[in-house]
Amino acid sequence: MFDSLMLAFEDAHAATAAPHMEPVQWAWLPPITALVVFLAAFVVLYLKVWPQIIKGLDDRDNKIRQEIASAEAAREKANNALKEYEQSLADAREEAGRMIAKAREDAKAAADELRTRNDAELTELKTRARREIESAKQAAISEIHAEAANLATAAAAKILQRELNAGDQQSLVEQSLKELATAQRN
Repeated sequence: MFDSLMLAFEDAHAATAAPHMEPVQWAWLPPITALVVFLAAFVVLYLKVWPQIIKGLDDRDNKIRQEIASAEAAREKANNALKEYEQSLADAREEAGRMIAKAREDAKAAADELRTRNDAELTELKTRARREIESAKQAAISEIHAEAANLATAAAAKILQRELNAGDQQSLVEQSLKELATAQRN
């Protein structure tokens, strides 16, 4: 092909150098050969290479579509997992709230029961203390009465032993009161 171009160039140059002008001759063989080679290459490429290229592009397209579908499925799965996690978290919070409320109720019930038991024990202690005080009071009164009776008996015995004048009577009363006061202190 290069040779035919050189020939054409030399012919053209010789024509300009010659004193008379000849028309440029056209060589049909090189362009027809180039066209035939081009068409043959095109047919071979169209029949053999182009289907391989199309198949490769289709395979790549399918692979990309599959990856997009897989990514969509994974995203959907992740969204579902997130929803399940959020639901589980909400359920756990709700359960924790119920447990805390129940614990508070149980603590309040235990405190109320303890308070009631303490109040009952305190009331029982007060009642027992009152009974013991009343018993001690009755015992003290009985003891005072017994002591007064003893003093009166002793005073009567002294009176009967002697005849008393007004001064003796006064000293006997004072002495009995002193003995009564001493008995009350003990």
